[in-house]
Amino acid sequence: MLHQRRQVAVAALLAGLVSGSVAAPFAWITNQGSNDVSVIDLASQQVVATVPVGRSPAGVVAASRAGKVFVSNPDSRDISVIDMREQRVVGTLAAGDGPVGIDASPDGTRVFAADWYANRLMVFDAAGSGPPLARIEVGRAPAGVAAHADNDTVFVAERDDDSVAVVGVRERRVLSRVKVGSHPFALLFDAMRQRLYALNVQSDDVSVIDTHDSRALRVIATVKVGKAPYGAALALGGALLYVTNQHDDSVSVIDADSLKLLRTLNGFGYPEGVAAHGDKVYVVNWMDDDVSVLDAASGQAVRRIATGKNSRGFGAFIGAPAQP
Repeated sequence: MLHQRRQVAVAALLAGLVSGSVAAPFAWITNQGSNDVSVIDLASQQVVATVPVGRSPAGVVAASRAGKVFVSNPDSRDISVIDMREQRVVGTLAAGDGPVGIDASPDGTRVFAADWYANRLMVFDAAGSGPPLARIEVGRAPAGVAAHADNDTVFVAERDDDSVAVVGVRERRVLSRVKVGSHPFALLFDAMRQRLYALNVQSDDVSVIDTHDSRALRVIATVKVGKAPYGAALALGGALLYVTNQHDDSVSVIDADSLKLLRTLNGFGYPEGVAAHGDKVYVVNWMDDDVSVLDAASGQAVRRIATGKNSRGFGAFIGAPAQP
């Protein structure tokens, strides 16, 4: 027991180091039904603001280095830019025919969004308000987007092609592809292990991809989870992988080293987005219009926080502006 506590303490410390010098974090939850974002103060575990955005917001990335939150609005075909300190929209980016998945480069200089209907990846200047810097052709129905730690490589889930593309931002083209399960939707990059997790909504599994050579990706494992896996997050310093299963109202907890399924948690309402901070995991419930707060080590529910209507939180929704 003491050894386990020490492991948890070390993991929590590592999580704090990874987050860098940032202020107290917030969770930015996209609400598709009410066209807004619920801002949760993780210190008080309460909604402290509601920010109106575009129509049917889905994707979100809290880009702490940029001090902004970027929200994809498929029905208004744009991206809302929220200032983290002011907690209000300060810009809107025209974003093709229907942006869905979205991520930011780790250095906070660029934003990447998948244009679902136009089959392309859009690249934006995180500091600007102009048109995309690049529009890069990818496969059919691009959904999830994950930026590599090198700030120049982006992974894109090509849902209708059952593949994941590696996009070189500098080259402005797809560098390579790898076949995964059926209909990959969300992606999560594990920088520590140089892995990519692709969540396959039709084959109900997670493809684990080795990314040491980004031009020669290979699937090294397939992990069965619940029905229609939608979101993923690494918790406790990367020790645990949490995966939401929409159609099972459940969450799978996986040992990230061994890739063994440890437990399946129940009691959610069409869970979609998931993110972790410190010793807590936050699961977004689309049907229940709230966020479940879990103890990361045990998976035990701690509380629920009411949000807006049809909450999604598709992406890395926890962040805070870097300290000056």
